[in-house]
Amino acid sequence: MSASSEARARRPGVGVGVVVTSCRHPRCVLLGKRKGSFGAGSFQLPGGHLEFGESWEECARRETWEEAGLRLQHVRFASVVNSFVEKENYHYVTILMKGEVDVTYDSEPTNVEPEKNESWEWVPWEEFPPPDRLFWALRCLKEQGYDPFREDLDHLLGYRGGHPWMDRAA
Repeated sequence: MSASSEARARRPGVGVGVVVTSCRHPRCVLLGKRKGSFGAGSFQLPGGHLEFGESWEECARRETWEEAGLRLQHVRFASVVNSFVEKENYHYVTILMKGEVDVTYDSEPTNVEPEKNESWEWVPWEEFPPPDRLFWALRCLKEQGYDPFREDLDHLLGYRGGHPWMDRAA
């Protein structure tokens, strides 16, 4: 099999990222700093792999609970992004969901997976780190013009799954 046919035979991963908001932290989003092989040191949302048979909403709730110890309410679709970084052998389609912290339970995050994440913080959306410091799916989301405090999907108009910084195969 040639290198180009091997590349075509591979498939991207499917992830779910979660834009978590809280009435106790107006206009802020939960943000962590990655540890590990892919994107170490970059900022991330809670999220992970979509499990077989799992809905996007179920995945968003599970990942937020497993990573930050938070229960969500009003979970809904926010966006979808296509992140491809050839030099890292990384290609994911990430479904972004939005959820609000259910404040009838503990409403502050716990760093449940310290081996994967440095800490969780509430960061104002307008004061996010620069795009080159965001993990790829979050960077794509910001580049789309997504605003977690608006309920429209206008940021997806004209989106075709590419971003200027993504590696392109020749």
